[in-house]
Amino acid sequence: MPVRRLPDNPSLEHLRNQAKRLRRAVRAADPAALELVAEFHPRPPAGPPARRAGSPAGGDPRPPEGFTLADAQLTVARAYGFASWPRLRAHLDVIARHSRSPHLVPESADPVAEFLRLACLPYGNDDPARRREAARALALDPGLAVASVHTMAATGRAEAMAATLAADPSLARAEGGPYRWEPLLYLTYSRVEGGDAPATARLLLEHGADPDAGYLWEGLPSPFTALTGAFGGGERGEPPHPRSIELARLLLEAGADPNDSQTLYNRGLGGSGSDDTEHLELLFEYGLGRGDGGPWHRRLGPVRATPERMLQDEVLAAVLRGCPRRLRLLIEHGAGVDGPGTGHPIFRGLTPYELAVRVGHPDLAGMLAEAGARVSP
Repeated sequence: MPVRRLPDNPSLEHLRNQAKRLRRAVRAADPAALELVAEFHPRPPAGPPARRAGSPAGGDPRPPEGFTLADAQLTVARAYGFASWPRLRAHLDVIARHSRSPHLVPESADPVAEFLRLACLPYGNDDPARRREAARALALDPGLAVASVHTMAATGRAEAMAATLAADPSLARAEGGPYRWEPLLYLTYSRVEGGDAPATARLLLEHGADPDAGYLWEGLPSPFTALTGAFGGGERGEPPHPRSIELARLLLEAGADPNDSQTLYNRGLGGSGSDDTEHLELLFEYGLGRGDGGPWHRRLGPVRATPERMLQDEVLAAVLRGCPRRLRLLIEHGAGVDGPGTGHPIFRGLTPYELAVRVGHPDLAGMLAEAGARVSP
């Protein structure tokens, strides 16, 4: 029985209720519940069906009526890939800490907050009219650009930022504004023209800004990082930052992890279908596909894809979208040509070669075969 995928934006109350239902089902000797417990509890209760061969042994089995709520919670946690119920709860705490819903932030009567709300990509309800409104507001009131450390970041006011951080370096990581973001996020998600965004970003990083700063959009497990903001892209075709490559290189040089799952999605499977490779070339230069996945992997644990699986998804996406340049680059950098990726349903459980044949890309199927992919009969 495979480990389950934790629901998006999971609720502790929902998981508690799930554990309570499981306890009741086990005590009623429900076969499906007993099978789940036999698979994931280190000392499951007795009862049909028999425990599978190879499942963890932990002593003599107990009768189902002795199955406690703590037993049920442990089973639920392990079924989702967590070692214990406290580990699962700690994961929910991480989600609550980093979850944001920028697309749901309402209009504000505060001109500073409203400028920031309009100037930055919120994902979910982006509209070029927002950026035009932000530009008009700035033209009418140039003082908005230096009203706070967050507006200085969004407008790239390096000189004002230098003076502000000299007086208080802690502001480089101060959350605030309508989205409760750090300044670096307002900088990379801003689409206001003008200013010197790279110089401003460099100042923030020199004063302690986190190059891996990010948030979880609606609590989803793929973080929207500063890199994500710089590269842009996505299902609505959000534009990249005007200085995207320069900003991304700055972040990567400062230690940002290149295994940025949301960037890969926004510019790949969830993007326009372009065969552009510039972002991949830069990420590969700094270690895409290698390492332990960085701080977000450590925070999110088993719900976060490994770098290897991320690249497998990129191979599948390149095949599905018909992108030979991307596929060639991925193969050259050792991406797995037979891997299942993260199991996204759009790939229908097919291998890259099978997908290439199914969607009618014989050239890509040939490229995969040459790279050693298993060829279906």
